[in-house]
Amino acid sequence: MTSSTTLRTTARLLAAALALGALFQGRAGAQEAQKQYTLFEGASIAVNIDNVAYPVRDVNGSSWVVAINGEEKVVSGAAGPINLKIVPGLRLTEDSATITGYKKEGAYTFANDPVVKLTRGLAQTASLDASYHAALNQSSAVDPLSLQTPPATGTGSTVTTGVTSQGQVTAAAASASASAGIGATQDLKGGQGDEGYDALKIEFSVESPKPIPAPYIVTTARFHPHASMAGTVQSLVFAKALEPIGPKPSKVSFTEEGFPVGYDLIDFQIHLYNAGVEIASNIAEKREVMNPDQAFEYVRRTYVEAHKADTLRASPVMGYLPADFAGKVAAGKYAETIYVKVSPEGRATAAFSDSACEKPIEDTYLDGVLKGIRFKPALLKGTPVEGVASMNLSHVRM
Repeated sequence: MTSSTTLRTTARLLAAALALGALFQGRAGAQEAQKQYTLFEGASIAVNIDNVAYPVRDVNGSSWVVAINGEEKVVSGAAGPINLKIVPGLRLTEDSATITGYKKEGAYTFANDPVVKLTRGLAQTASLDASYHAALNQSSAVDPLSLQTPPATGTGSTVTTGVTSQGQVTAAAASASASAGIGATQDLKGGQGDEGYDALKIEFSVESPKPIPAPYIVTTARFHPHASMAGTVQSLVFAKALEPIGPKPSKVSFTEEGFPVGYDLIDFQIHLYNAGVEIASNIAEKREVMNPDQAFEYVRRTYVEAHKADTLRASPVMGYLPADFAGKVAAGKYAETIYVKVSPEGRATAAFSDSACEKPIEDTYLDGVLKGIRFKPALLKGTPVEGVASMNLSHVRM
């Protein structure tokens, strides 16, 4: 394993650990009101191997990295087509990145580049011209009189040889040269505009107030192949690992190949990930910024809608812990499991030291902590009801 791969693996582990505690952050006073969440349309990406879908954890060059039985496996397209499963869906996150200077424009692959074609045409012309001069010099050395005007005979016939005259060869070469040049120019102007592109060039800068140690992007493109039947739509997926992202803008530039010549782009999206966890950006689809209350109401509503007939216990889902809470845990406080009564709206109403909720905990500081935490409410056949959530605050990541 190379040092760069080791560093990226370490970064992924760090990012995964941070993601686990993303919804429980330390705060100080008024900072809670300033906290923002972002709702956006993301994409869950998995690789199908032997009819099992393994979520993508990272990108290594042009290959996908998945976890199988706790071990990372690199899945490369070099061995054959990769069966990807991409499921779009709304995501809610605290982490976001800002993309600026975003540009996408049609481009050419090297083989289809009009300038390359023109250069090749000129090179072929020069080669043809050089071959002509070589042949001409050789023929002159063999029969110098063949280039002279033959004498007239009594019958008025003309003596000819097997060598074309210099004027004829030069004219032929000039014609060939002109033809090659015209062909290359037509490639550049005729049929090589928007209809002649077979690649897409992407440029942007990205930054984030919170470090993103193991970022990568996945692009999804939908396009209509040139000269295909109306309504024909094909897809292309592209992935690229990025350098770590921080508060200073990082430049990203790449050319995505794989398109047919003359494609019409229908839809193009960029998804940003950190160790398999998607991060919102300002160019994400269906993006909506929410305050904590709006974000929780979305989580609660989505949860209830997804379990319309289920009976489930209440459980903590998001919130904020005081900035000094870690110090209290380090001093040995709040190490025991507590039992919290939760309202149908997902709010803590009281804390107890026993599962029967008969021994209330009298702790003003703890009451304040619980006010900053939101819960998935208990469900009785899909209906939110009062319930009890068990939790150990010392195990909550901050």
